[in-house]
Amino acid sequence: MASRGVERLLNVIMTIGSRRRIDRAKLFAVIPEYKEAVSDQAAERMFERDKAAILELGLPLVTESDVLDDSTVYYRIASPREDAVLDLSTAEYTVLLAASRAWDQAAAGGAARRVRAKLLSLGHDADPDLLRRTPRGAVESLPVLSPLLEAVTDGTRVRFSYRAATGSVAERTVEPWVVGVHDGHWYVYGWDTGREDVRMFRASRIESFPRAAGKAARPRPEQVDLEEVLSRMHTGDDRDRAVLRAEPFKALALRDRAGADLAAPELTLPELPRAAARRLLLGEIRWTEVTAPPEWRQEIHEVLAQIAAAHEGPADLSPLEAAPERTASRIRVSSSSNDDVSRLIAVASYVMQRGEVELVELAEALGVTEKQVTADLQVLFLCGDLGTGWEDLIEAEWEHGVVRVRNAEPLRRALRLSAVEVTALLAGLAALEATAGEAAEAIASARATLLAAAGLDRPAVAAPTGFAAPSEDADAPGAGGTGTEPPSHDAPRERPEERTAHRADAVLAAVQSALRAADDDPASRLMIRHSASDRPGTSVRRIRPLRLETDGARSYLLAECELAGAERRFRLDRIVELPAPGTEQHPALPGEDTADLQGVVGSDPEGELEGTWLRLEPPARWIAESFEATALRDGEGAVVYARLDEPLRAPLVDAVLETAGAATVLSPPSLRDTIVTVARTAMAHHS
Repeated sequence: MASRGVERLLNVIMTIGSRRRIDRAKLFAVIPEYKEAVSDQAAERMFERDKAAILELGLPLVTESDVLDDSTVYYRIASPREDAVLDLSTAEYTVLLAASRAWDQAAAGGAARRVRAKLLSLGHDADPDLLRRTPRGAVESLPVLSPLLEAVTDGTRVRFSYRAATGSVAERTVEPWVVGVHDGHWYVYGWDTGREDVRMFRASRIESFPRAAGKAARPRPEQVDLEEVLSRMHTGDDRDRAVLRAEPFKALALRDRAGADLAAPELTLPELPRAAARRLLLGEIRWTEVTAPPEWRQEIHEVLAQIAAAHEGPADLSPLEAAPERTASRIRVSSSSNDDVSRLIAVASYVMQRGEVELVELAEALGVTEKQVTADLQVLFLCGDLGTGWEDLIEAEWEHGVVRVRNAEPLRRALRLSAVEVTALLAGLAALEATAGEAAEAIASARATLLAAAGLDRPAVAAPTGFAAPSEDADAPGAGGTGTEPPSHDAPRERPEERTAHRADAVLAAVQSALRAADDDPASRLMIRHSASDRPGTSVRRIRPLRLETDGARSYLLAECELAGAERRFRLDRIVELPAPGTEQHPALPGEDTADLQGVVGSDPEGELEGTWLRLEPPARWIAESFEATALRDGEGAVVYARLDEPLRAPLVDAVLETAGAATVLSPPSLRDTIVTVARTAMAHHS
């Protein structure tokens, strides 16, 4: 049930909106909370808060003084004709609706939670066919994002508690310049007033709700290019080109960097700093052998030997058992009254524009449960125009699963999007772009419309980038300590994410074509060659695509697979070829003397610990975040112990190898044995 503040705000909107205008004295006399306030000052403060809330909702509240008596103040809500809202085509509205669904509303900040309700209030109808084919995006949803985006758009400072890679927590005061997505995670880049330098912060490490801390004093740069910022990491004189042998259709990220064919047996990477190259090579070491430079090959051998030695035999669990458990940061994510009121207005507007709506359809459109919709209708039933001498309440009914709303005309209107809500939609659009296909033009057009409507010459959010995972020194000086290699000094080269996108173009076009076809049409089926990350070789399968999805920086295809006889999820960039129809289907053939890396890591039934436990030094802290650790313990120094529940085996093994010894698996023993096997197999290739 909504709070009294929600009911009061709806009553104020209904009472003002039901007439041409109403004077302040009458409004104060008919709204019970104003009339019953302990003092005139208390009523005034309550009304000022309500006025600010009405404007934040996107309703154009107009204040006018009587031409004959300045002491008489009137209020009205401008008509839709006076207050133009977004002028969207059906295609633009459809992709914006898809973008609004990219946020996890239960975990997101207020701006992200409100955007879907505000879109539904516009009165548009989506193209159901285009909506079905538009990829389902997913962005990291954090409650701290709204105040960070507000600080960028308003030019203000924010103060928050931040946990650095070393594990220490400190108060930071920052003037944010841009908020961006990198490898599926949010970062804020700006001026740190305490350090008197630019810094990059990972939003998931902010452990308190950012508080306003005054106006920003340092001018924001005209252009803030996160790609250029991210390229400042790992500089150094020790640079070279790695030459390596690679298994066909494997090590796809390295092939993209090398500009090599998917089946080429030998790759030459662009010039890279030694540390950056080592990380990239170790992450793909199951499929590659470094042949040059010889000192890099020797270093890979030595690192693998150290990793194997660290995982041989039983792990010493005593430091883990002695380490205190870290209390998880708690940032309130409960909805505000404005979140609730915007949804209530959307309910009334959506239903009145259609006459009646099935309860299940309304819940699906709003992205909430049917129980929540019923609770909203109960609130509407209690509210109405209180200025007619008797309570003229909204009529809401939902019997037999059909919803009807009447006598609520002031709520039948579009809500304007704030600059921060526009930014939330821009982030959602960016999450769709990797697999946009035929929706790309609509996404570009919708972005331009949003920016123009909000009066923004540039968005506060930067589009996702596809560089390697950032360093753990997430607030290092200058470049912010995140990123990858500096730009090559050679001739211009496609960025890795561009090559991946280009390779996927043909696949994406074929998938979109299959999605358009009827279920009984042979064109709804595709032949694909898929290169899985957890086994050698490739498989050939006949599939019927069902939908596209994005999750952070990854794009996936959900499809019915004939070979498996069930639905399967394929990473889009691992569909490496479209064989001719009629090609014989086959699974990936197991390799000889290779470790089994399929499936998830389960708990050892005879072990002392539940889940998978790792010891992480600062350079490996990203594993806890990328694999969504369910528990953390702080060890001595800067060591952290992380528990993962049923992580995917192959990506975790690759991640442990990638850290070059900064991550050690403690349990289960079977996973330690797997890492020894993988490391020693790779060592043999580099002896």
